[in-house]
Amino acid sequence: MPKIDIATVPVRVGTGYPNPFNEACAGRTRQRLGDAGGLNAFGVNLMTLPAGKWSSQRHWHSHEDEFVYVLSGELTLVEDGEEAILRAGDCAAFPKGTGNGHHLQNRCDSVAVYLEVGSRHPDDMTTCSDVDLKSSNRDGAFVHKDGAPYP
Repeated sequence: MPKIDIATVPVRVGTGYPNPFNEACAGRTRQRLGDAGGLNAFGVNLMTLPAGKWSSQRHWHSHEDEFVYVLSGELTLVEDGEEAILRAGDCAAFPKGTGNGHHLQNRCDSVAVYLEVGSRHPDDMTTCSDVDLKSSNRDGAFVHKDGAPYP
């Protein structure tokens, strides 16, 4: 049956970024609903973001479109030189290859919940805009922007 029992989907806490880049995202949770349903052409994640935390480092994707839909709470979408408030029922789309880094910040006092959808392109490179960090969908390893590995 295609119905997914969300209570049985593993919860991943944090981002996996090397220190100190995960600190701003500590406590963020992800449940890979697309994986749980056997999807492989695109991913769907149920995300929770505690008060005062970020969804990720500000980033952009080379080959992967990304979409978010806010289920509850309030988030601040931060892009190059621009911010927007997203509340329950709001959504945002991030086309691949723009070079315009984005992330969400929870500047409120309560947890925010949102869906994150991405196209899972195998050649995608995620580049962080404000810090020396990038990763490839091929291996998921985080490296410096010059390609040198983190210890």
